[in-house]
Amino acid sequence: MHGVEAFELVLGLLALVVGLHWLALKLHWPPATALLVGGGALAFVPGLPSISLDPELALVLFLPPLLMDGAYYTALGRFRRHLPGILSLAVGAVVFTTLVVGMVVHWIIPELPWAACFALGAIVSPPDAVSARAVLKGVHLPRRLEALLEGESLLNDATGLILFRFAVAATLSGVFHTGEALQSFAVVAIGGVIVGAAVAAGWIFLARHIRDQMLVMLITILLCWAAYLAGEAVHVSGVIATVTAGLAMGWYQHEILPASVRLRANSAWQIMVFVLEALVFILIGFSLRGAIERVGGIEAVPTAWVHVVVAVVVTVTVARFVWIFASEAILELARKAGIARARPLGWRQATVLGWAGMRGVVTLAVPLTLPADMPGRDLMLIAAFAVIFVTVVAQGSSLGALIRKVRPVDTDPPAKMALPAAEGAMARARMAVIEELAYAPDGTLIHPQMLEEHRKRMRFMERYEEDAGTAMDNLRPHFDVLLKAIAAGRAELIRIHRAGLIEDEVLHELERDLDIEEMAMVFQRGD
Repeated sequence: MHGVEAFELVLGLLALVVGLHWLALKLHWPPATALLVGGGALAFVPGLPSISLDPELALVLFLPPLLMDGAYYTALGRFRRHLPGILSLAVGAVVFTTLVVGMVVHWIIPELPWAACFALGAIVSPPDAVSARAVLKGVHLPRRLEALLEGESLLNDATGLILFRFAVAATLSGVFHTGEALQSFAVVAIGGVIVGAAVAAGWIFLARHIRDQMLVMLITILLCWAAYLAGEAVHVSGVIATVTAGLAMGWYQHEILPASVRLRANSAWQIMVFVLEALVFILIGFSLRGAIERVGGIEAVPTAWVHVVVAVVVTVTVARFVWIFASEAILELARKAGIARARPLGWRQATVLGWAGMRGVVTLAVPLTLPADMPGRDLMLIAAFAVIFVTVVAQGSSLGALIRKVRPVDTDPPAKMALPAAEGAMARARMAVIEELAYAPDGTLIHPQMLEEHRKRMRFMERYEEDAGTAMDNLRPHFDVLLKAIAAGRAELIRIHRAGLIEDEVLHELERDLDIEEMAMVFQRGD
């Protein structure tokens, strides 16, 4: 494909993303479902060029920023508190699913080597971070359930990729040692944590010492690829390295990054993540055409493969429920035995957790890296796409309805301070500084208006802490007036600019001030 044609294709895909995303909003679908179905349908339109997704490029391009985005916004306190449950899902459930899928496939096709069967299991076993984030947007979940799903989606790709590499190596060499595999697994995982922490430390050092804000934004955005590539370069888990770096950046960015850098970098980051996330599902849909052509068309798919694919899809779904509810039973027994830390989720949260097992980019890209002489390679490609399609479309589309039907209850104890109390504490700290600095050393009041303004704000915060709902209802009309005044000022600014009375530089500077003021009003209004 010519370079200009490739660029035009990318522009066309971006236009398609906009259209399908708009359609999903109109139909109240998860955007991931619309993008996947739309991409799969358009892939078979006559005349469209065939799009091949290089698997190594797909992992390097898409996975690090989307993992970093999830890690950056992860609540680290809840992540640490629920780490045993997260590891149960990210390691235990993935290993269990890999083994069960491998046994089912070998039972149906006995001639396929055991290691190849387990390779297929490793491909389809890890739920995908991208799919989970795309489907769970806008869905309200209990805090513990949200922490488990977020944490699982960050770590389980590493487990699946490691198991896949072990299985492929065992298939091609015919040799597998359990002890060596467990040792290698530990080295790869711990090494990923060390590399991620080292890369994050480098970012902290640079962000503190570089004065140019644009350069700070650039190294912040590039951190995800730096961590991933560094991990892969030393043969440890790039996924775990990226997640570790993302957790560290999310924890330290409040102290290191100035507000201007954080606002601008977050805006650029959100646009980039939105585009990459949308393109992932479009390209997964388009890849269906290549997978089917690779096996010679729909009519060339053996009947036995259809049975295997259906069995794999069913096994992947059932195995997750079996693991989760078996874990629930163990926790319930431990709770009855008097172990205080054992807290079962309950059947409501467990049901939602079991159904939230969408697969995505890793399940697609990994089988494309299989060697040409790998037994069952084409079967793995078809099965992988089927699992992605069924889990994203069926589970993703129905997850919201399931949550509304089941109504999972938040069993986590609430934090000691709610939002009004935290805002009150901040207001008192600010008021103490204003009261101290509003007077000169000789006791003369030098900032009377500032002092009076903050006293009014403090009196409001006291009412807000007592009854947040009533206080905000009384305050919103005040903000409505201020927002209308800002809109009038903006209209006048544009009028005098269009009349040629001010230069563009003046327009941009004053508009920036209005934007910041409007954002502050909107946030305080509670929108």
